[in-house]
Amino acid sequence: MTQIAAPADFRCGYVAIVGRPNVGKSTLMNMLIGAKVSITSRKAQTTRHRITGIQTIANAQFIYVDTPGFQTRHANALNKTLNKTVANTLTSADVILFVVEAGSYSAADRQVLDLIPKNVPCILVINKADRVKDKAALMPFAQSTAAQHDFVAVVPVSAKQSFQLDALQEEIRKQLPENPPVFEEDDITDRSEKFLAAEIVREKIFRLAGDELPYTSTVVIEKFEQEGNLRRIFAAILVDRDSHKAMVIGQKGAKLKEISMQSRLDMEKLFGGPVYLEVWVKVKSGWADNEAGLRAYGYE
Repeated sequence: MTQIAAPADFRCGYVAIVGRPNVGKSTLMNMLIGAKVSITSRKAQTTRHRITGIQTIANAQFIYVDTPGFQTRHANALNKTLNKTVANTLTSADVILFVVEAGSYSAADRQVLDLIPKNVPCILVINKADRVKDKAALMPFAQSTAAQHDFVAVVPVSAKQSFQLDALQEEIRKQLPENPPVFEEDDITDRSEKFLAAEIVREKIFRLAGDELPYTSTVVIEKFEQEGNLRRIFAAILVDRDSHKAMVIGQKGAKLKEISMQSRLDMEKLFGGPVYLEVWVKVKSGWADNEAGLRAYGYE
């Protein structure tokens, strides 16, 4: 790899973002880098892969790694794979962001905290601070949570409102090692457009198809072609059974049409060009409980 020139005091490193499901890890990373590369949803288990987001400023490059929420409820093959992803990410990080929801610290948070290596600088990020009605209660909560670990900093933020993100970034930079940048200045992720397209469609499924649809539903890009600035994308949504297929398609195909339209608009915004998108639904029973099947669908 070609060495990228940088100032003498330039800092660069990997920043792992960890926490239990639904504390806002993906939203936080997207807002930090200024682009949507990790999907978000109210539904737990939305993030399944290690997603890398890259932000480069004048004196630092932050390589954020958004991890799946650590699973504590069900010991199936998928959740074991997700948890392995979290554990592996922590051991290779230069800095760890431990994200909790303001006013809420549970046994599930504690289980994630117990995974964090003692020799890696860890910042406590208290997200959704804007939702706390009694602001006077935020300080005691921060103090009690901070007492659970030897954190190098404690930063209350609101990822959605971009509140305190500059302060968080500065705290992260202090902990990064002095290294030249790994990626080019305009890179925002190391993931392919094909991967990002699949994730965008999967986000729309969870947002539009309702809570009854199992999180095991996934998306495979069967064809991705580029002609000049136009991208032609053909995506298959894989579900466990016919009843789930009906949920995704909706009455007279209305739900699937909405999923396709919203996905296309997000892709055009992210890729910076027109997109022709076709989406259909397939039943693929049994794949989620098979470890070989998990690897085949990209669960490393």
